[in-house]
Amino acid sequence: MPPTPTARTRPRAALAMSPQAAAAVLDPESLAALGAVCALTPPPVLDDLTTDRARATLADVELLVTGWGCPPLDAAALAAAPRLRAVVHTAGTIRSHVTEACWERGIEVSSAAAANALPVAEYTVAMILLSGKRVLERARDLRATHDRGEWLRIPSHIGNYGRTVGILSASLIGRRVIELLRPYDLRILLHDPYVGDAEATALGAHPVGLAELFAQSDVVSVHTPLLPATRGLVSRELLTSMRPDSVLVNTSRGAVVDQDALTDVLLAERIRAVLDVTDPEVLPPGHPLWTCENAIITPHLAGSQGNELRRLADLAVGEVTRWAAGEGFVHPVRRERLAFLA
Repeated sequence: MPPTPTARTRPRAALAMSPQAAAAVLDPESLAALGAVCALTPPPVLDDLTTDRARATLADVELLVTGWGCPPLDAAALAAAPRLRAVVHTAGTIRSHVTEACWERGIEVSSAAAANALPVAEYTVAMILLSGKRVLERARDLRATHDRGEWLRIPSHIGNYGRTVGILSASLIGRRVIELLRPYDLRILLHDPYVGDAEATALGAHPVGLAELFAQSDVVSVHTPLLPATRGLVSRELLTSMRPDSVLVNTSRGAVVDQDALTDVLLAERIRAVLDVTDPEVLPPGHPLWTCENAIITPHLAGSQGNELRRLADLAVGEVTRWAAGEGFVHPVRRERLAFLA
């Protein structure tokens, strides 16, 4: 751990996020840890950067600790913050608030995306393994029939031995999923046009084309960030090419998948799906997927929730401590990598 700055050298910092995000992510212990290395502006947090109080706070701030609900750090906000040199984000994506003006200013940026990747990867691995055994469907059937069936007559396609799992994109989360799947007897495929064959192999995956990924996998797990180039990337053609009874797991963004095509394929009972995200984020009442028995829909819960939020705070506190001591971020966000980030 870097040395703690002295009171005289502590940089002035402020929290910029919604009050709800601050209350959920930054408990008293985390705030005390931040206050030990920064001259932290007392609450309320900044959730509107146009007020007189916000302008007065920004005038002296060198570091902003941001979170969900942070307003855009646009040219007007930066003009009010002439001393601002760094942003440490307590969540994942920085797209909604770190603007081009921040990069033009040369502001250093760190994100807790790596900390948020772990619970998403854990959820993904759990769903891959549960889907292989058809756990949720069989539990539902048992509740309805009170008959467990003949276990020695379970079809040979049920189970996780030797299944092929396709990972769409070697994002932070995609890489963590591959890592967590290593102990299991699974064949891992990877499609990512920005990852070479040698790197994919080093990760523990076999590199394949996009069409091959969908055609050969028993499970396809989507980890592609939503960008203009990836909207609708998982097309009707790819979905219809999937093996019968295969599974699509989406923890990325709903719009990466052609929602209408996915609905049609699921209603035709060709494949199954585990959807933590949809397009729109909450499907309208009466949407056929609500009652589709081969689709499991969860309320965007894969990311950090409950006690997992403390992991985000711990990472952010560590980054602030290093920066205040004059050391670099361990989890920097690079401008040149924005095109590949969520």
